[in-house]
Amino acid sequence: MKKQFYILIFMIPVVICAQQVLAQSSPTNFAWKIVGNAGFSAGTVQYTSLAFSPIDSLPYVAFSDGSNSWKATVMKFNGDSWVIVGTSGFSVGMIYDISLAFSPSDGQPYVAYEDDGILDKATVMKFDGINWVNVGNAGFSAGWVQFTSIAFSPTDSLPYVAYQDDANSEKATVMKFNGTNWMNVGNAGFSTVWANYTSLAFSQNGEPYVVYMDEGDSAKANVQRFNGTSWVNVGTEGFSAGTVHYTSLAFSPIDSLLYVAYQDWAFGRRTTIMKFNGTAWVYVGNAGFSAGWACYTSLAFSPIGQSYVAYMDYGNSLKATVMKFDGTNWINVGNAGFSDGEADFTNLGFSPSGQPYVAYKDIGNYGKTTVMKYDSIHLGINELKESRVSLYPNPASEYVTIRIAAPVTSQLTISNINGEELITRQITQPKTQLDISSLPSGVYFVRLTSEKSVVTGKIIKQ
Repeated sequence: MKKQFYILIFMIPVVICAQQVLAQSSPTNFAWKIVGNAGFSAGTVQYTSLAFSPIDSLPYVAFSDGSNSWKATVMKFNGDSWVIVGTSGFSVGMIYDISLAFSPSDGQPYVAYEDDGILDKATVMKFDGINWVNVGNAGFSAGWVQFTSIAFSPTDSLPYVAYQDDANSEKATVMKFNGTNWMNVGNAGFSTVWANYTSLAFSQNGEPYVVYMDEGDSAKANVQRFNGTSWVNVGTEGFSAGTVHYTSLAFSPIDSLLYVAYQDWAFGRRTTIMKFNGTAWVYVGNAGFSAGWACYTSLAFSPIGQSYVAYMDYGNSLKATVMKFDGTNWINVGNAGFSDGEADFTNLGFSPSGQPYVAYKDIGNYGKTTVMKYDSIHLGINELKESRVSLYPNPASEYVTIRIAAPVTSQLTISNINGEELITRQITQPKTQLDISSLPSGVYFVRLTSEKSVVTGKIIKQ
């Protein structure tokens, strides 16, 4: 079955910015704003994927580039404008289902995709600072693939890719790159039958999890994890009430629980989110909470652990909507339907300082790429040009690295939620490693004080 473009019928790091950027404001002081220019890509796009660099904290977007024969292109926002990373259209041929992620060890961007230039097999490429190069062999999968999803293991920093595997009866397969070759994780084609909308994520202890639409169980949602020996179901197989599309998987950084978002056909094709509480799958708020049909559901957590979901909103003229769970209900983040026009391929991510960003194909701008963020109305779009400090990886278990864009002598303190200062240190170098192995697991507040500024942020200790 040849892949077609969709026709619609239905290691977080911490960036510590200037103190006024992180100051609390009432919701009325925030709004959705365009990052750079709307429609910044050269031409129309498909399959947008958004991620933030752990090194410079800049947002990157990958897409299938209509101005370059639908090959892969990646762009980043440098604080002033969106610029090409390497060369545009760097893949061999047309690509589908592109997925972007950053290596937690060296900060290099990786993309995985279905590679039309090599019989629609899976290919992964990375940007080495100069060029986009293949990671292992191009077209490394046994057969053609769909729904490619890339993620990095938090324990060994290896890239893993999940996909629907035509060489194995269109079941789910996960492979990892061991530094030399791509190898199967457990059995290839481990799902019972067809697995659509595969989405990959890692638990904090390094176990890979995959969610998919399970054609073997009335097209309901199913999640499996690799326990080191085999792939096993997480909870009940086919746990959703009905058919699902656009599955999206993420772990809470606070309680480590697994969440799944999807378009829920049992509730009018609206958005539903469920979590696995250790025993069973339970609803997060109400099932089917969106105003209307929801396509391209994208789930993400803020740095402080609040769950957000973005989608193309049929209840608001096919525009982009983002909602968050306040502990009781799902509420709109800013205005529902905040994009200028129809928003396809919505993809949600958080800046390390806690701002939600959404990338999408912007039908109101000739199908080009647009990125918007929810931010204080008192800040311009260029705040990323300010001197930054980053801590990575986050979450971390033993060591974190502090990196200062414009080094000045500063006093660092790390405090717990009770305000007790647990670590103090003077920072004088551009890059310093901190030992946090003695801290109990939890959320900690970071404060960096110099003669000219005070900057703050958060980090999660595993």
